[in-house]
Amino acid sequence: MSEPEQVNGEVDDPGWEVDPDDEWGLAVLATVGRQLKLRREAVGMRVGDFAVAVGYGEDLVYKIEGGKRIPRPEYLDKSEEVLRADGLISAMKEDTAKVRYPKKVRALAKLEAQAVEIGVYECNIIAGLLQTPEHARTVIEAAQPPYSPSDVERSVAARLARQSVFERKDPAPSIHFVLEEAPLRRQVGGTMVWRRQLEHLLEVGRLRNVTLQVMPTNTEAHPGLDGRIELLKFPDGTAVGRADGGFSGRPTSEPKQLRVLELWYGIIRAQALSPRESLAFIEQLLGET
Repeated sequence: MSEPEQVNGEVDDPGWEVDPDDEWGLAVLATVGRQLKLRREAVGMRVGDFAVAVGYGEDLVYKIEGGKRIPRPEYLDKSEEVLRADGLISAMKEDTAKVRYPKKVRALAKLEAQAVEIGVYECNIIAGLLQTPEHARTVIEAAQPPYSPSDVERSVAARLARQSVFERKDPAPSIHFVLEEAPLRRQVGGTMVWRRQLEHLLEVGRLRNVTLQVMPTNTEAHPGLDGRIELLKFPDGTAVGRADGGFSGRPTSEPKQLRVLELWYGIIRAQALSPRESLAFIEQLLGET
């Protein structure tokens, strides 16, 4: 078996390979690779000299220029500096970063980035938008059949990237969550990872535009017992929703179906603890360790 490729003195982690079924991603990487090669040749640098200048191996340079490897942000930064590209290479960083994320996650992240209101109910796990890196990695690695190391890294990175929705301003979106009590008590990843996850929930739950509620285990049946519900509303008044237990689990923007999902979500929020009670409950869980 060949040795892992060294990058700037460190082993190159998995998760930077190209998904062969991602047509948009392949097109982006082909364009980025072509532009990098043209720029390098325009300043008269051979691959070997360029590799030394940026601090990466020749093989990696060939892969990136051939559109067969996703370049790290640091690679693009160093290429910008060495090739004096006047911002041309830096301008590629945003699209290049998105290539690393699975197609389905990119589509969801795009909708979340446009939404003015986001509502999420989760019954079995802590919502992905609320997961710490360690919690997300543990959950994703628990999948069966297991993901490859590369797919694990891609999925973790994509899940964390979606959390940029909390950084949006002017205006900040209104975001509300309802989480079941049971997943909050499950010590995923061990005690320290679990504690850090609970602390993170408290941090996010105290943001001005975020409402976090807990559904106690000792409560009446409600419409969310079949699984996850998500509702997104947009500035133009349109909306999209999805529920594991409704409409074949597919996203819908049909008004009648959206009214049903809004009814379900409203009942769930009404049965859950209030936001203040929910934060106090999470603080109590932390105190039990």
